[in-house]
Amino acid sequence: MTAPSTAPAASRGGRWIEHWDPENEAFWNETGEKVARRNLIFSVLSEHIGFSIWTVWSVMVLFMGPEYGLTPADKFFIVSMATLVGAIVRIPYTFSVAIFGGRNWTIVSASLLLIPTVAAFVVMEPGTSFNTFLICAMLAGIGGGNFASSMTNINAFFPLRKKGWALGLNAGGGNIGVPVVQLIGLAVIGASGGPRVLLGIYIPFIVIAAVLAAVYMDNISSVKNDTGAAKDSVKEAHTWIMSFLYIGTFGSFIGYSFAFGLVLQTQFGRTPLESAYVTFIGPLLGSLIRPVGGALADKYGGAKITLWNYVGMAAATTVIVIASMQKSLPLFTTAFIVLFVLSGLGNGSTFKMIPGIFQAKALAKGLEGEEAAAYGRRLSGASMGIIGAVGALGGLGINLAFRQSFLTVGSGTGAFVTFLAFYGLCFVVTWAVYLRRPASNASATTTTTESKPQLSYVEV
Repeated sequence: MTAPSTAPAASRGGRWIEHWDPENEAFWNETGEKVARRNLIFSVLSEHIGFSIWTVWSVMVLFMGPEYGLTPADKFFIVSMATLVGAIVRIPYTFSVAIFGGRNWTIVSASLLLIPTVAAFVVMEPGTSFNTFLICAMLAGIGGGNFASSMTNINAFFPLRKKGWALGLNAGGGNIGVPVVQLIGLAVIGASGGPRVLLGIYIPFIVIAAVLAAVYMDNISSVKNDTGAAKDSVKEAHTWIMSFLYIGTFGSFIGYSFAFGLVLQTQFGRTPLESAYVTFIGPLLGSLIRPVGGALADKYGGAKITLWNYVGMAAATTVIVIASMQKSLPLFTTAFIVLFVLSGLGNGSTFKMIPGIFQAKALAKGLEGEEAAAYGRRLSGASMGIIGAVGALGGLGINLAFRQSFLTVGSGTGAFVTFLAFYGLCFVVTWAVYLRRPASNASATTTTTESKPQLSYVEV
């Protein structure tokens, strides 16, 4: 059998692969795996830097002392707007791969990171207006979109049997961009450098990422936007239920990543250096444990892991509330880091639920075999972009809640009480929709109706 060609088409220009069949084992072993891994490496690099630029303002605000004339509420609002833009752009970035090609869009999306980085480099000094800083932070939000396009691109390169590993590595490598920028910020602060030093470090790396994408990555001609699947996923109740649950996991991760250092500085009077010493620990552990959440979901069921993960998040939040009221910095910091770890674990388990949900929907419709698998892949792929975008909005809610809490009561305690109630609601939703078995059909694997999005099965 002749393996499908990976040669670029001269008529289209650039590095376009006209025939790509990763499910064909002969093709995969001969040429496909090598090409896919190469694209994965440079996609991760670009996404990693995108996450760093998206969250760079979590470090920048630590540099901004009284001479900048910003209140804690101003700083929380600045990082909130970066979070908001990062969530919104995930939708168009998801579809850009099919329009422009994975390689081409990686070059563009990496190059676009120069805009917020150079802009902040130019204006970062005392005397600059609040609105100018706000615009720069919003521009940095485009880095949040790199995750969506990178996941869409890598999803096309790997066969079904390899997608979990590839997407987990891709997502984890991107998420680690958060603690990395905070570690670099720690080094800069420790060396008595200013915020421009931090920004200057990233400018050449952005250029390098774009150049490497141009040299080593490929476009796949067969990747097309399925507008029908997108419309169907919007109409599907489970897309929005999982978006809600993803707010509790990834929304917590990204929201706390922006806010952790600022909370330590504002509530406990930590210096920028003292805050930076611990700020990176939570995002780092939360990023590294994400694949573990997926693996546990594979073994025990995503809904079960997600359910008990919310119990853990609620318990950690309770400890944080107690520590906040008692002004215990060691207990507060420890519990906050545990909450980070659990949010990362939940990222893996909630995202792992999505394919199982739509596979169960296919079986409930009477589909079987490859037809059921194709239906599940089609809807789960389309819904992931929406779920990722809505989930990221949780970061906006967290930072706005902190802002209001500090304005109202002078500490983050009120915000954490709100988060505790939200995790309780997430627990109830997970149990009611994905684990509760109706008494009339306790032995059924799945139960679905057109009006009630109930899927009662442990495999999800």
